[in-house]
Amino acid sequence: MRNDLVFIEDLRIQTVIGVYDWEREITQTVSLDLKMAFDISVAGKSDAIADTLDYKAVSKRLIQFVEGSEFQLVEALAENCARIVLEEFPVTWLRLKLSKPGAVRGSSAVGVIIERGEI
Repeated sequence: MRNDLVFIEDLRIQTVIGVYDWEREITQTVSLDLKMAFDISVAGKSDAIADTLDYKAVSKRLIQFVEGSEFQLVEALAENCARIVLEEFPVTWLRLKLSKPGAVRGSSAVGVIIERGEI
């Protein structure tokens, strides 16, 4: 496998997330950054969408899932997002950063970074 990466940065999605009662009654923004291992050499030669990892399809699937979810912890949401990408798309490894902007006063965001799969 080559070390090619396809990425999505700052995919902002509204969802119910949090442990406090008030958080269960509103939607908040989460932001996803993904780096996904995928050999792009065939697509680089063919210039055909069918030969690459369709980052729009990945984004749409994650938006659909996250908008419909109601997790308490960003850790659980991140694990489930990673599972979806690895199971539903031709990705063998990913690094996923899930941020919750404005969750802690004085910081721009908090969250987790996870790596799953093998390069």
